[in-house]
Amino acid sequence: MFKQMESNGTQRLHFCHDPETGLKAIIAIHSTLRGPAIGGCRFIHYNNDDAAITDALRLARGMSYKAALAGLPHGGAKAVIIKPESDFNRAGLMQRFGQFVDGLGGEYITAMDSGTQISDMDQIQKSTSFVTCTQNTGDPSPHTALGVFEGIKASVRFKLNRSSLKGVHVSIQGLGHVGYEVARLLHQAGAKLTVTDIDQARVTQCEKNFNAASVSPDQIYAVDADVFCPCGLGAIINDTTLPQLRVSIIAGSANNQLAEEKHGDLLTTQDILYAPDYLINAGGLIFVALQYSKQNSREIRQKVIQIGDSLTQLYQNAAQTKQGVHRLANHQAEQIISASNDFNSAA
Repeated sequence: MFKQMESNGTQRLHFCHDPETGLKAIIAIHSTLRGPAIGGCRFIHYNNDDAAITDALRLARGMSYKAALAGLPHGGAKAVIIKPESDFNRAGLMQRFGQFVDGLGGEYITAMDSGTQISDMDQIQKSTSFVTCTQNTGDPSPHTALGVFEGIKASVRFKLNRSSLKGVHVSIQGLGHVGYEVARLLHQAGAKLTVTDIDQARVTQCEKNFNAASVSPDQIYAVDADVFCPCGLGAIINDTTLPQLRVSIIAGSANNQLAEEKHGDLLTTQDILYAPDYLINAGGLIFVALQYSKQNSREIRQKVIQIGDSLTQLYQNAAQTKQGVHRLANHQAEQIISASNDFNSAA
């Protein structure tokens, strides 16, 4: 565990086990150098505790990079709650998690993530003020989707030299709150869609509303398209899936899309443009952070739209320096975080 923390650059790892509510939670705080760490709370089943710890560590680092590249005054963190196998009181569990968050004294601000919803944040708020995405602030998913949409437009302009998405073929993996909204925006812009999800009802809805084609979940990687848009869980670019890809661009909302750094290198070698997930999917974090600091909706939307410009600049710099986009993005984020450390040390 400590070796994982060291290689990941994580500052702190907190655990909470409460037998009364069934809470088993982990909060990984990657960095607080730029300000309080912010990041969502994931509530899903895990095969074992080690898998939950690994997920928290990887996601927390991604949040730090995301906040740094978005210019937010926050570090990155992530919470995971291991979903109980037996019956449990959801409201009580979330309130107990809120006490766990509150005990960290404001070094971590929690928010929605996979498996959690606005009603959960409302319960958490009963125990702590260090929470957002409540009923009063709203769902970040539409802002995540908007950022991904802007990122796809920028990627298509750069890679395919096309100023419009009309007729551009996008394959979408995952049709949850973000993926479905991305599909809606792409359809509105005239894109051709092929979709998949483990929930057939969502697929049927996209077929009906957006004239989308569909494939089974295991066939999505081999779809011959312009853009692959992963909007599910992570590590989906790996030794098995990468050889199947028949796209020019990968640009989607899923966190930790690369199973390993080497897979980003292989994408570069194969001339597939990769939009680093923690940059293109930053719209939700931007919404969460700026809502927490009481920014208005117009300023938030404008900052989310700028994700496209940030990606374009990254692509241009990577081409000029002949670096892989993912490695350059990592380097830039680490430089921003390191500069904050130097400033704090000098002060």
